[in-house]
Amino acid sequence: MVPDDSQTTAEAAIAWMRGWKAAGPAFERVRRCELRNLDGRRTLGLLAGSADYRAEPRKARQTSGLVEQQRWFMKARGHA
Repeated sequence: MVPDDSQTTAEAAIAWMRGWKAAGPAFERVRRCELRNLDGRRTLGLLAGSADYRAEPRKARQTSGLVEQQRWFMKARGHA
């Protein structure tokens, strides 16, 4: 809700909060309906993507990057 000239900022904030409080149950109904109708296999496929873990970007890295990070920290401290 956008305040008009007759509303103070506090009144507008209260009206805004009341609006969201009233909308809450409707949003919860929509959320529950969407969860009930969810196709788990399709969703997992969308989230996980290809199951080929030999290809980038899921291919295991040779290093975690921790050594490189420590190298950067030492450089920043002036030790490298």
